[in-house]
Amino acid sequence: MRLVVAVGGNALLERGEVPEAEAQERHALGAVAALAPLSHDHELVVTHGNGPQVGLLAIESTRDPDLTHPFPLDVLGAQTQGMIGYFFLQAFENLLPGRAVVSLICQTVVDPGDPAFADPTKFVGTVYTEGEARRMADRFGWVVRPDGPGWRRVVASPEPLEIVEVATVRRLLEDGSVVVCAGGGGIPVERREDGGLRGIEAVIDKDLTAALLARTLDADRLVLLTDVPEVVSGYGTNEARPIRRTTATDLRAERFAAGSMGPKVDAACRFVEATGRTAVIGRLSDATAVLAGRMGTEVVPG
Repeated sequence: MRLVVAVGGNALLERGEVPEAEAQERHALGAVAALAPLSHDHELVVTHGNGPQVGLLAIESTRDPDLTHPFPLDVLGAQTQGMIGYFFLQAFENLLPGRAVVSLICQTVVDPGDPAFADPTKFVGTVYTEGEARRMADRFGWVVRPDGPGWRRVVASPEPLEIVEVATVRRLLEDGSVVVCAGGGGIPVERREDGGLRGIEAVIDKDLTAALLARTLDADRLVLLTDVPEVVSGYGTNEARPIRRTTATDLRAERFAAGSMGPKVDAACRFVEATGRTAVIGRLSDATAVLAGRMGTEVVPG
């Protein structure tokens, strides 16, 4: 089968963990150890989150006294694709000696007229007091909003429309390579009137890009891996129950948090509805069992 596997950003940086390179490299090795067995019998495309890493670089860029303005988000996305892609690339090469592995920087086209740009909602970077946040907004032209007891910058998270390098990914797959690509949802870009590309300040949901990638590549399965064993209905309530097998229609009738399981459920449903094939959601360490349907949540056609 042809698999598109999306790995959460917390695979490389756990909540509250000091974001040192050694820790992220160690987590990458653990992630690849769970994924490498899938490559023995299947064509494998791996994409990944980058939220913690972009947040870290955004803080560093903002605080750098040598910069008149922080690096834009498209540049930070490219930097994290390179860093995380390197961790995955080396881990795969060490675990699969002789197998071709490629880490590919990818751009994702968005519409600059997407409504998300008029109402940015995605939190990035550090937490400020209200006064600090408003001063940063005045200085850099940011939009800031309350986030719990603090304030943070918010940016647009537009719909991914096209992965620019997808034809290259397809050729690499057909040549037998394991491909790591489109990390963090891809670098957000817009098409100019002359057909050229330019970066745009936004972040793209990596699960929605994974669903787009899977559809465009005609994948047999979309595999969404995170740090929980399955999708749970009524999470956090007395009526919580695991969902082992369901249809896209039934799953859309449930409610899930926008900041956690919601995007994964949406991505899985989009893939199933568009292709009539199966998507699975589960824990990264259970990757082989999730693909086989022994663990995790299967989302099947109606």
